[in-house]
Amino acid sequence: MELVGVQQVQAATRLLAPVIRRTPMVASRVLSDRAGAEVWLKCENLQRTGSFKPRGAYNRIANLPDEVRSRGVVAASAGNHAQGVAWSASSLGIASTVFMPVGASLPKLVATKAYGAQVRQVGETVDESLDAALEFADRTGATLIHPFDHADIVAGQATVGVEILEQLPEVGTVIVPTGGGGLLAGVAVALHHLAPDVRVIGVQAAEAAAWPDSLAAGKPVRIGRMSTMADGIAVGRPGAVPFAHVVDHVPTVLTVDEEALSTALLLCSERAKLIVEPAGAAAVAALMSRASEELDLRGPVCAILSGGNIDPLLLTRLIGHGLSAAGRYLAVRVTISDRPGELVALLSVVGKTGASVVDVAHSRTGTWLAVDEVEVSLTLETRGPDHRDDMLTALTNAGYAVRVADQLY
Repeated sequence: MELVGVQQVQAATRLLAPVIRRTPMVASRVLSDRAGAEVWLKCENLQRTGSFKPRGAYNRIANLPDEVRSRGVVAASAGNHAQGVAWSASSLGIASTVFMPVGASLPKLVATKAYGAQVRQVGETVDESLDAALEFADRTGATLIHPFDHADIVAGQATVGVEILEQLPEVGTVIVPTGGGGLLAGVAVALHHLAPDVRVIGVQAAEAAAWPDSLAAGKPVRIGRMSTMADGIAVGRPGAVPFAHVVDHVPTVLTVDEEALSTALLLCSERAKLIVEPAGAAAVAALMSRASEELDLRGPVCAILSGGNIDPLLLTRLIGHGLSAAGRYLAVRVTISDRPGELVALLSVVGKTGASVVDVAHSRTGTWLAVDEVEVSLTLETRGPDHRDDMLTALTNAGYAVRVADQLY
């Protein structure tokens, strides 16, 4: 396979310059303090359509011959790629059809239509939508625009790396959210040619991590199961084209768990004032959950925020999850006697610790409860992990049997 070279990256940079936003780089003091190195955020969540995807999609579609363009383009996606293809095709005056799963997020569905695509909802998964898109391409002659598995896609995504070097010439490490591998491969290509000493780290969700096994096997390997909030990087098998570039340029690939993703999303919202989707926060999650020695950071560090398209309802749930993971929420179940004054006594213990009660619920129907007992479910707002531990200690010392809920949603 012929790898993308510096000439293709430079051509993509010239092509995209008039149409793609040069997204800002924002310094993060809290991440700098945590990492022990200067950390900057590359805000592709502020890109057109809300993610980096239009870079590759526009470059791919713009390079199609005129006679091919006339037959239109087709794609399959549940989100960011759908919007990137729709916007790119409309900008170039080309018809686009996007197949999306029946359960696709309503905001992403509406946005894809608004960018000019004909949207067809087929199947329960993106794979089923892709089968429909391939059939449509065979039947109509439309060109399938793959989300990551094409050299023009890699070259388009490489322009993120070019911008990082222009905005932060002294950059020493770039951390990249990674799914199918188009963005990781593109950034690795750009830095390999233009700044070969820069360290590149790809980050996957641990519950959808196809890259570690694939790199160990020396070829793209499909994982059997995925279950992650980071749907934007939940790809079951790396693309052959990105894989070849990643193997050649040898970036490191790490994973982060769901707790780290939700905590990172909360930090981006609360401290950086940036709305980021779980996949887009993967690089920040690595900085927050991995030791600096393990990351082997060379400063300054750039963490790419790859996307910000998130359903507001999901955002609400994830913020709750992030608050819980950060020790800011505590959900407990306490059994007390069903007598007047017992709830007041329980809440008095809570009040003395300085915790705020968010919600109280009673249950008298549990089979584990005696006739004269009631279970009280408390949702408390705490000031961090230490305060959370103090709260639990105070309840235990007061003689209460406490069960801690695993998560808040």
